[in-house]
Amino acid sequence: MRSLTATQASRQFAALLDAVQQGESVVVTRAGHRIAVVGPVNAPNGAALAVLLQRVLPDAGFGEELLLVRSEGRGAGVSCAAG
Repeated sequence: MRSLTATQASRQFAALLDAVQQGESVVVTRAGHRIAVVGPVNAPNGAALAVLLQRVLPDAGFGEELLLVRSEGRGAGVSCAAG
C-alpha cells in the first residue's frame, strides 16, 4: 500500500482517485502520522445478504408482514408467495 502526504494527495487528487478506482488503497499522512486510508468501495453483489439469510431465520410472522406491506402498496415491486 503506497503512502502520500496530505499535500501530495491534494495536489494529485485525480491521480489518487484513478489509483483507487483501479483497486489500490492509499495511506494519507500528515506530519508523519497516518490520518486516512483511501480505498475502493466494496460493491455489494448480494452475497452478504445471501449469507445473512442463511444464518438468520425469519420469525414466525415474517411472511404475514410481507403480505401486509404488499397489500398496503408500500412494497412496490415486491412479490412473495404465501406458504
